[in-house]
Formats: sequence, structure tokens, C-alpha cells
Amino acid sequence: MKKIICLSLFLVAAINFSVAQSLQSPNGELQMNFSLEEEGTPVYKLSFKGNEVIKTSKLGLELKEEEDLLSNFSVEGTEESSFDNTWTPVWGESKEIRNNYNELEVNLVQEETGRNLIIRFRLFNEGLGFRYEFPEQKDLVYFVIEEERTQFAMTGDHTAFWIPGDYDSQEYDYTESKLSEIREKFDSAVQPNASQEQFSKTGVQTSLMMKTEDGLYINLHEAALVEYSLMNLNLDDENMIFESWLTPDAVGNKGYLQTPAVSPWRTIMVSDDARDILVSNMNLNLNEPNKLEDTSWIKPVKYMGVWWEMITGKSSWAYTDELASVKLGETDYSKTKPNGKHAANTEHVKEYIDFAAEHGFDAVLVEGWNEGWEDWFGQSKDYVFDFVTPYPDFDVEEIHEYAQSKGVKMIMHHETSGAIRNYERHLDTAYQFMNKYDYPAVKSGYVGDIIPRGEHHYGQWAINHYLYAVKKAADYKVMVNAHEAVRPTGLRRTYPNLIGNESARGTEFQAFGGSKPNHVTILPFTRLIGGPMDYTPGIFEMDISKLNPDNDSHVNSTIANQLALYVTMYSPLQMAADLPENYMKFPDAFQFIKDVALDWDKSIYLEAEPGDYITVARKEKGSSNWFVGNVNGNEARTSMIQFDFLEKEKNYIATVYSDAPDAHYKTNPQAYEIKKYRVNSKSELSQKSVPGGGYAISIMEADKSETKDLKKL
Repeated sequence: MKKIICLSLFLVAAINFSVAQSLQSPNGELQMNFSLEEEGTPVYKLSFKGNEVIKTSKLGLELKEEEDLLSNFSVEGTEESSFDNTWTPVWGESKEIRNNYNELEVNLVQEETGRNLIIRFRLFNEGLGFRYEFPEQKDLVYFVIEEERTQFAMTGDHTAFWIPGDYDSQEYDYTESKLSEIREKFDSAVQPNASQEQFSKTGVQTSLMMKTEDGLYINLHEAALVEYSLMNLNLDDENMIFESWLTPDAVGNKGYLQTPAVSPWRTIMVSDDARDILVSNMNLNLNEPNKLEDTSWIKPVKYMGVWWEMITGKSSWAYTDELASVKLGETDYSKTKPNGKHAANTEHVKEYIDFAAEHGFDAVLVEGWNEGWEDWFGQSKDYVFDFVTPYPDFDVEEIHEYAQSKGVKMIMHHETSGAIRNYERHLDTAYQFMNKYDYPAVKSGYVGDIIPRGEHHYGQWAINHYLYAVKKAADYKVMVNAHEAVRPTGLRRTYPNLIGNESARGTEFQAFGGSKPNHVTILPFTRLIGGPMDYTPGIFEMDISKLNPDNDSHVNSTIANQLALYVTMYSPLQMAADLPENYMKFPDAFQFIKDVALDWDKSIYLEAEPGDYITVARKEKGSSNWFVGNVNGNEARTSMIQFDFLEKEKNYIATVYSDAPDAHYKTNPQAYEIKKYRVNSKSELSQKSVPGGGYAISIMEADKSETKDLKKL
């Protein structure tokens, strides 16, 4: 009898190996192989141009109080298909996006339980996406995830650009190290934040960017994160294998699913050219098409704001310093003394509106306008704000009428203080208030620990909330710019009113002690893979003590670098973050911020190396104007670019905003030069960028009479 059983098992194993499948990318450079190991465990591996990139890696999920979906599988069937179409985004880096992949669907059945699991692979020219699908079935209806056990087995000790794995924050500077060095560098990579929790000394976050010794660029991430927990990665640093590590809920569970259901896509991008990582639309293509019938109200926005002066400590969000505790509806602000530092007052906001109108900005953001800021943070307080009650010195009606008279929109600010349950109670009323006073966009914030208590920013419960808020906003034709929320995973394709996110270490940290000067050369390879960031660039005064004598922070960037960010850090929502008076000290440099576009017909990455430099050229949507941006890392470098992207037989005026020869992000950040040249498609530029520096170029079509007196490049 034992011999018969062994023979049967051998035959099952042989059958499983016989159904091993391979899948090639449309251009044939990538190949994915799928098979089952002897114990019926699904595995895959990935190669690029014949070289192994991901070694044999296991797939599956560990379930709570049920048999795991890890082994004892047989292949019930497979199906291959191809897809190739072009779609038009509402806004983006290009006016059209090609979606081209080959697909393999693997239908698995678990021998003992009869449960079905589908693993779907999509192989694009730049990488692989795969996900788990749980069909509707009587033997698997409701289940709880103990852990997802997806592996990414590396082929060596690669160089990585990483931030600590965390359930609540991505607001870290990036560390560059070998994979084997993550453990020893982990503690120094952790910087304090309002809410954070790490889980392992070898845990890192996606999007994770790596480079191999032989020059391959590898990026690990996820796409279409919906009704699921965010995936971190935990490294087995003896074997160089990453394994997925989901964010738990308040009781430690990592996901509640009801069939039919799907996981997010797990993504691996590979290329021998770093520019291919930046130009990829794979993350977007793995999301569902736009679900909003009318998108005419969704428009890119260039804005200013009553914000930086509070971030630096020059001004205050709070109206008074007299209150130790606030209870909305009970606290009487008319009986308190104003602190004289409250920035969100009617007259001051009018000054911003005037400046925005004069210089062609679309909108003004105002933070600290509503009651409750005296008692908003760190108290584990549920009812923090109601999102509709202004302070006594902020006249909503007067601001509305004044902004309307100047042709400027107002951007709403909703800080939840992490009290998500409270925000959901008030969402309809808050969005109705915005409609009444013509606020087309909201900046929402989630600073602090999440309420309900014990939940995390990146757990399934919070993930569901962020999307709920975006969908609800669409009902009221409101655009959303979510800060401290989960980092994006391409959902802006499906819900294009999700016009921006923070979810990374933005410019505000330059006033909290500074960020590394090469930070902005890494973000496009990591955080921006999933979607645009409201990075809030445009700082011209780098010495923060000039705004607040008690703050000795320094912005680690040159002015030329700050200008270039409007091109290199793609976003349809761009802020001129500094104070109006600082722009008036450098009006010629400020001109670039006024001129630069927000929406693009085409984007071409000219140079790129993570941690070192990025140079990109973008063509303004519906225009012949081009804009070029270069951001540089820690070492001085000469950038060499060609203008062959310009239309042939046409003349252009190129205005180059560059670092002065003696500029330096630390010692001389405000030193810049502006030069104008006559250029065409045959022109070339050699331009030096200093440490923490860069350059920005506006290129406008012109006739010969306008360019005859200009030097030709």
C-alpha cells in the first residue's frame, strides 16, 4: 500500500513539473518561469536578456485558523493571452499611455481542501506584475490572512536605496547601502516622526530601488492597493531573499477577505538603463481604467499657501495660546486673547490672494483656519475638528468673495489628526461646505496615531478609508491631495481626482533639520513610481533662522535645484511653497515657477542615475513649449544633453537657470545664473551642476527676428 501511495505522489509531482510554464515580454527581453515544487508549492523566477534577476521564489499565503494556501497544489489549467492598447489619462506625464503585456493565468487547486487559487502574471517590456485571485467557491468564502508569503529572491548583495519598514510612516531620508548592510544601518536610518512603528531590523518599504554589480536596475513595488494591507518587505540577509510583510490591524491580523477577491499586484521592474524605470507606466497599467464618467472638473493646479511660515515656526496654526484644552461647540474663542501669530486671518490671506492673482497662480491653500488647533495633536482625541467652523479672525464668506473677484480658487485643508472615524462622520458636511464656498480641492492630513486606536496608517482599515474619502470627494467634484496617507499605487488612473499625495519626506523636513542633498534624485525612483507627490518645492530662502530665529535648520538645495524640481518631481499639483517676500528678492528666478507647465504631452528622461542625478525634458500639453529640469546629488557634475527632442526646422529661445560657478547647497545656495540662447533640434548643452544643485530650462518657440541677437548653442 505504501508503495502505491509513493508512486501516486511521484506521478503527481511529475505532472506538476510537466506543466511548468514560461512567459516572455512583448520584446522578448524578459522571461518568467512558473512551476510547482515537489510539495506542490508555487514558485516563479525571472530573467532579463538571459540573465537571472529573481531566483526561484515561493508564492502563497498563510491563513489564520485554516489550512494555508502555500502548498499541496496541482495545476488545474493555464491560459495565455496578449494585450496591447493605448489609453488617454486625464492628466499625466504624457497625453497617451500604451498598455502592452503578455499574460499567463495559472489555475491551482489544493489537493486536500479542493480550494481554488489563481495566480495571474503580466509581463511587460519593463517588468513583471503578478497577483493572487480568490474565485468565489464554497470551500473558501471568508478568511483572515496571517501573512502573505511572496518571495523575491535576489541574485546577489545588491546596492539598495531604502527606508525602514514601517506601519505608519514613509517620511524618512533614504539610505544607500548593500543589502547585507541594512541590519547594521537600520537604527541610524530611523528618524523620529509623529507616528511610526518598525517591525524588523531588515524590514524595508517599497518602492525599493536596487542596482546590481553588473549594472542592472531592479525595482520592487505593488500596484492597485485596494481592500488589502500595504506590503513591506523583510529581508533574509543570509540568503538575500525578500519576503512580503503586510501591515497588521489593531489585533494583529493582516487582512480580511471575502471571495471573490484579489490581492494587489506585486511588481518587479528590471532594466540595464535607469531611465526605463522612470519612464515606465506599468504601475498605472496594472490599475483599472477611469471609473469617473465626468472628469471635466479635474484640473492641474499651481498654488501658493499660508503654510511654510507655520512649518518654519514664523507663524502659528493656533488662534490663541490661552487654551490648554478645546471642546468643539463648547469652547468660546471670543473670550480668549489672540496670540498675534495666527497666520490664517482674513487680511493676511487676502495678501496671498493678491500675490497669487498678480503672478498667475490658480489657487491659495490656507492651513489653520478652523477651530481646534490648540489641542489637536498627541492626545488620542477622537473629536478634534469639525472641518466647517472657522476661527473668529477668518471670515469664510469674505475670503470666498475676495478670491472670486481676483479669479483665484481656494484650497481647503482638512487635518484629521489621525481621527479617521471622526473624519468619516463629517465628510459629507465638509465637502458640502467646500462646494458652497467654491473650494475645488482639499489637502487632507493624517498626522498622529490612527483612531480607532491600535490601527495603523497602512493597515487594511485605513487603506479602505483613504479610497472611501476619494470616492466620496468625487461625488462632490472635489480633488484630493492626501498627506500622511498610504503611498500611491497607481489608483489615480481609476480615480483621477486623487490629484496628489505626500506619503514621503517632503520639503517640510528641510525646516525640521534638513534632508540629504541627493534626496530628490532618489524619490522619482522610489516614492513617485506609484504616483505624483505634493513635494512643495520652490524654497528660495535656505536659512530658516531668517524666518524664525529659534530654528537653525537649513534647506539643503540651491535655488536652481528648487526650480528644477517642478520638472523632475512630476505632479499636476505644484506649490510655490516659499513666502511671497522671498520670491520678490529673486523675481528673475521666480519667473520660471510662473512659466513652468503642469500637464504634459510628452516626457523624455535624458539622464538618470539613482542617488546621483536626473534630467528630464517635458513638452507642455497643447503647446510647443518645453521645460527641462536637472537635479544633482552630492558631487558636482557636468550634464551633457542634446535638444533633438525639439521639432526640426524650428527656432526656440532657451532660458537656462543654472547654479553659479561658486554655488553650493550649504555655503552659497542662492547663487545662480540666467542665460538665454538660440536653440534648435541640433543644439547641445554642457552644464555644470554643483552639489545639491541643478538647472532648469524653459524653451519657447520663436521666430528668427526674436532670436537673431541671441548666442546659438
